[in-house]
Amino acid sequence: MRKLFLTLAAAAMMAGSGAAISQPAKTADGGLTGPNGMSLYTFDRDAAGSGKSVCNGPCATLWPPMLASDTDKTSGDYAVIVRDDGKKQWAYKGKPLYYFSRDTKAGDRTGDGFNQVWKTARP
Repeated sequence: MRKLFLTLAAAAMMAGSGAAISQPAKTADGGLTGPNGMSLYTFDRDAAGSGKSVCNGPCATLWPPMLASDTDKTSGDYAVIVRDDGKKQWAYKGKPLYYFSRDTKAGDRTGDGFNQVWKTARP
């Protein structure tokens, strides 16, 4: 009984402290979006689970990575990978996540099918 009480007390303190685990992306209309509401994409040339993004340099200008902070941690289907430039990026189910620079507003998916290697990220 004491163990249960301590567990419940710890959970209540964490809830009250704002220490909730949140997902870096949300689902909207069957696709993943970043905190800004912009669509997220995956790149077929990224090997799932490799922990690497092959979209660097000019590619990353057109397809900006969904960056993670230094304090973000892997949680569930979301992982933090380290890019070639040392920045951290979110990945979903092993695939790095990107925005498309030509999307101009939340809900745009103009990058879906781009060059037959870019796809809307889906849960």
